[in-house]
Amino acid sequence: MKQVIQSLQRNEAEKRIPVLKMEIDYELATLHDAMIASDKDGMVKCKDKLEELRQEMIRLEA
Repeated sequence: MKQVIQSLQRNEAEKRIPVLKMEIDYELATLHDAMIASDKDGMVKCKDKLEELRQEMIRLEA
């Protein structure tokens, strides 16, 4: 049973990683736009979101 659960978790992680990469790309583009517009609040929000995504990526790759 333990192996089945681990297998399901790996499958979910394998499906989530490509989506997570697209989310990171989107947030980087949004951060770039905020930097061009000198939108400090937007930059902070994007950086916070990118940090959350980074932490999730680390957890999934472990």
